[in-house]
Amino acid sequence: MWERLAPTSIAGRVEQQIMQAINSGRYSPGDRLPPEREFAELLGVSRPTVREAIGALKARGIVEVLHGRGVFIAEPETTRELREALATQRHSIDELFAMREVLEVPAAGWAAERQDAEALRRVSDLLETMRAAAEEVPRDFDRLHQLDTRFHLAIVEAAGNKFLQQTLGVLQRILHEGMQTTLMVPGRVEAAREDHQRILDALLAGDPDAARQAALDHVRSARATALRRLAERAEDQQAARQG
Repeated sequence: MWERLAPTSIAGRVEQQIMQAINSGRYSPGDRLPPEREFAELLGVSRPTVREAIGALKARGIVEVLHGRGVFIAEPETTRELREALATQRHSIDELFAMREVLEVPAAGWAAERQDAEALRRVSDLLETMRAAAEEVPRDFDRLHQLDTRFHLAIVEAAGNKFLQQTLGVLQRILHEGMQTTLMVPGRVEAAREDHQRILDALLAGDPDAARQAALDHVRSARATALRRLAERAEDQQAARQG
């Protein structure tokens, strides 16, 4: 992932590599960079050089340094503004899933048309990671949700539209904050896995129509599960009040 630099390289080149990693989608907001010592060894530079590059990126708002925890990729200002604007309003599950359709369905078609081999390989790798995570006992649903989100963001990345990727990222976070992940519903992990495989197969086949249809079917299935889960929770709460 990281290209070794000559010992004489300046902090600007380290800064440039980090920016390339972010712009290519290898690092997303919230991801942690390697520890300073490890990072310096990976790049073949001194720790002060890494420190200088991190300082410059921090000043630009690209990364944030959390003492005792590490250096993390910061959320872009435009993404933060969009998230805050959406979060200040009440949105129904129907509205949020309708937006997922608007974003994800055409993106799947574009990704199938574009055929970015490296981006599609990341989509495939994420699906394999999700499969392995789903086999763990007990299941870590937080991790499964994170992988599910990354899978969908990787498809949008393969479509080549960074603004679309940022917008979907915000939407996914709002959905997750407003309700527990639908992956906890019995059978949903398996259903989602089949949906994801259909999407990936269409992407790899370069079939935009099949990719769009698979993405649409998946979002609508997730919406139906979410609405069902919310209805069940409302019934449970009402029964608890009456009991």
